[in-house]
Amino acid sequence: MAQQYQVLARKWRPQQFDDVVGQEHVTTTLKNAIEQNRLAHAYLFVGPRGIGKTSTARIFAKALNCVKGPTATPCDKCDNCLEITEGRSLDVLEIDGASNNGVEQVRELRDTVRYAPARGKFKIYIIDEVHMLTTQAFNALLKTLEEPPAHVKFIFATTEPQKVLPTILSRCQRFDLRRIPANLIVKHLKEIAKKEKVAIDDKALAAIARGAEGGLRDAESTLDQLIAFCGNKIAEADVLSVFGLVAQDRIAALTDAVLDGETTNALKVLKDLDDAGKDLQRLAADLLDHFRNLLVVTLGAEGVASLQLPESEMELLVAQAKRTDSDAVLRVIDALAAAEGRLRYALSKRVFFEIALVKAVKARDMVGIDGLLKKLNELKGGLPSSPRGNDLPVTKTASAAPANHVRETAQTNSAASVDEAWAYAVEHLGKVTPLAKSYLVGTRPLGLRGNVLIVRFDPEFADRKEFADRPRNIEVLQASLKEKLRMDVALKFEVGEATAATPAKSSASSLGKPGTSARAAEPAKMNVDDFKNDPLIKKALEIFKGTIVEVRK
Repeated sequence: MAQQYQVLARKWRPQQFDDVVGQEHVTTTLKNAIEQNRLAHAYLFVGPRGIGKTSTARIFAKALNCVKGPTATPCDKCDNCLEITEGRSLDVLEIDGASNNGVEQVRELRDTVRYAPARGKFKIYIIDEVHMLTTQAFNALLKTLEEPPAHVKFIFATTEPQKVLPTILSRCQRFDLRRIPANLIVKHLKEIAKKEKVAIDDKALAAIARGAEGGLRDAESTLDQLIAFCGNKIAEADVLSVFGLVAQDRIAALTDAVLDGETTNALKVLKDLDDAGKDLQRLAADLLDHFRNLLVVTLGAEGVASLQLPESEMELLVAQAKRTDSDAVLRVIDALAAAEGRLRYALSKRVFFEIALVKAVKARDMVGIDGLLKKLNELKGGLPSSPRGNDLPVTKTASAAPANHVRETAQTNSAASVDEAWAYAVEHLGKVTPLAKSYLVGTRPLGLRGNVLIVRFDPEFADRKEFADRPRNIEVLQASLKEKLRMDVALKFEVGEATAATPAKSSASSLGKPGTSARAAEPAKMNVDDFKNDPLIKKALEIFKGTIVEVRK
């Protein structure tokens, strides 16, 4: 009789801890526990399908019951190891939690626990999909799980740990297995293909790994199917045609069109893919995943190392990252993510996808509020001053000499820097003396007169001046101001007049001589025409393609 065919996922199932792909954090811990004789009575393996939960449980069972064991490297030759590998060991019982989820089955299990193992050192219960047990079944297992006989070990596996009762979780050592990186899947499949004498190119392996989404078993099953379809020579086109995937270069072309703002080209690529019968839902997920990887690359070298992608894909991402920035990529991701979840419910997936691409291109061109403010500040610095803009007229009562001195000082210490330094100093004073900070409510810096910073109290807070003007407070404030302005600064507090209406930005230029009052005039009124004709407003409207809807006085 011809030997029965065994699928690749079973034929190349890992038999040693070192054979498990991508789960070193789990296998290393288990090996150390065995070597140090620190074995718990219950373990819980958590993770998505096809990443090695049950395989790790079987290897662990062999390590415990091998004739040389407990050992981190079972021999795979003794009767105990061979029986466990073939699934016929009387001491290692694999139970499907989905079909044996009732309280009666758990009671039967509880009754058999008391009996000693037939051949090995331990009686081991492996319960797969343990979250499928009913609440009554869990409760029936609690006491046995907490205090089992010394010869019993429980190993649970689940894809949904949130459905397992907390009372069960607290009695187990939990191990979270991760999705396997694409580069490790490619490496493992290449080794299998070599042993199976199958020729397959790297692009085809990368496509299989992308479709597996971190599940090695799915990748092995896919390779098995492709061998049956193509024979001993497999190309990327075969993978794409069988599973409806999109080639990486097509995803790259779609990404390039979005990054370059070429809406027409993006729609053409989408049309070609739809005409070829590609799964648009899967395409949306792949495109979103590509932009996610691109975001990581734009954030810096530290994130690049964590991607663990094939070399060809990494080179593409690095090249694309040079043409954009993280803010633009993040806006595109927001647009695509909003569409990806709703695409499955759309009557016309192509039309919905097209709209999503247009929104993604427009989102890339949008400017965030931080960028908008930065651009406006750059424009403001490069445009001539408006005769009726922010430089408000001041009264002529202040003498010319002090006024000129203040203007000279402002060239090296702008009003913005003085305001920032004062805010920093007040905040720092609040950390040292919280009560003193409250005394400075209603103050504003008027500007520097030489190396003296003039700070004004509003009239309604005049009674707080004497509390603020204390040596300890002055010392802390001056130290903070020196840190920010990089110069020694003295402080002088003044109280404004009740009738004064001096704007904060013009007050620095309206200072009088020491001991005199510098009173600002009322700000000049801007009418609607003056506002519309302001060079800064005009330039902003031109850049951002805006219109004036309303002018509020």
